[in-house]
Amino acid sequence: MSTDDVVLAAQESAAAAGLAPDPRSAPPVRWGILGAGGISGSFAEAVRRFTNGSVTAVGSRDQRKAEAFAAAHDAGRAHASYEDLVEDEHVDVVYVGTPHSHHREHALLALAAGKPVLVEKAFTRSHAEACDVFDAARAAGLFVMEAMWTRFLPHVAGIHQAIEAGEIGEVRTVLGDYGHAFTYDPEHRLYNPHLAGGALLDVGVYPVSFAHDVLGSPVRVEAVGSLTDTGVDGQSVVGLDFGDGRFGSVQSSLWVQTPQSVRIGGTEGYVVTDPWTFGGGGFTVVRADGTERRHDGFRGEGKQYQAAEVARCLDAGLLESERMPWQATLDVMRTLDEVRRQVGVVYPGE
Repeated sequence: MSTDDVVLAAQESAAAAGLAPDPRSAPPVRWGILGAGGISGSFAEAVRRFTNGSVTAVGSRDQRKAEAFAAAHDAGRAHASYEDLVEDEHVDVVYVGTPHSHHREHALLALAAGKPVLVEKAFTRSHAEACDVFDAARAAGLFVMEAMWTRFLPHVAGIHQAIEAGEIGEVRTVLGDYGHAFTYDPEHRLYNPHLAGGALLDVGVYPVSFAHDVLGSPVRVEAVGSLTDTGVDGQSVVGLDFGDGRFGSVQSSLWVQTPQSVRIGGTEGYVVTDPWTFGGGGFTVVRADGTERRHDGFRGEGKQYQAAEVARCLDAGLLESERMPWQATLDVMRTLDEVRRQVGVVYPGE
């Protein structure tokens, strides 16, 4: 079987198991891609190969880059400006895949043009910027969602089912990590404060959002970390107090490689996920009596699941996703703001 066939078979299996609808069952929509970087490319491929949707246009400030992206991802028209992209009449919804520093600006640009928006995580640089976007969407009556694709993956649905079924008792702890050793380059977006770089907004947002998803919004945040020479966070460890004796601990790093996994502890057992759980894989439920239950998930990214969620929400006339509502994004952004405050990360213009 080809790689695509394996993914499509996994989608069918997950749907049959009641974990997540097959992305191909969602209504077709026409996507415009704002930003021609790597993450935009992976999203375009997910839409093209694994949903009924299509990518009809891409916008970049560099015409040649837009044309190369369009050719590589069968993305239709190549626009030399973001303004032209959002005004394209053949675009139903805009995906914003630019650096965090520009998410607010580009989301507002799309909304002003009357286009609903899917904004890559982290949603914006700050809670205040996120409020600006949601306020504009509310005023315009347009759909907006954060592209936290992890929340829509089948194995994450399986974890929630295990918790809700009481397989590990009452959940008391969530431990998560996302570290990747990136080569130091002060001009790269990950190290550039002008592009809202740092580990937290790029990779730390995954375990933070996961902890929020399981335990809710924390009542107290305690963070320690170290900065890079450019002044963004290179590594941090964050303690989260969710009240009633429930705690989380998450860490992120640009300097070290970690399993990129999650452990969820309950009064009667625990769940441990496979490495790189934020993009795929499976998990194991280990009960206090020593028995185990294994769930094998598909390997891959799975961005098609969030694309399908957007399509369904648009078809239903919704302004926000029930699975990734605006308040959930705002709660995560408030936590990220507090971590940055304690670690000492301030972006230019804040």
